[in-house]
Amino acid sequence: MTVLRSILLFLAAAVAEIGGAWLVWQGVREHRGWVWIGAGIIALGLYGFVATRQPDAEFGRILAAYGGVFVAGSLLWGMALDGYRPDRWDVTGALICLAGVAVIMYAPRGH
Repeated sequence: MTVLRSILLFLAAAVAEIGGAWLVWQGVREHRGWVWIGAGIIALGLYGFVATRQPDAEFGRILAAYGGVFVAGSLLWGMALDGYRPDRWDVTGALICLAGVAVIMYAPRGH
């Protein structure tokens, strides 16, 4: 259950951070205005709180692992909302990042 909870928290964090960054991008780069920017800032703040809910207490480990989730999630977000089509190297890189997440977060440790 702890691994499932951790994965769900990583997914929630990805939605908050990537979604927040996308909203700011839309507000600034696509000239959608301050409401979009403000919503993005709120979502980015929410990301920080979601990350603290991870079962592991090591800040460095959580943020390092989340980096891999962010890479893969950003490609998926771009596909879903901006019509981005990753090439085989994007997909390969994202899979490598997710493998890194698994090693960092879920490898057995001798504590």
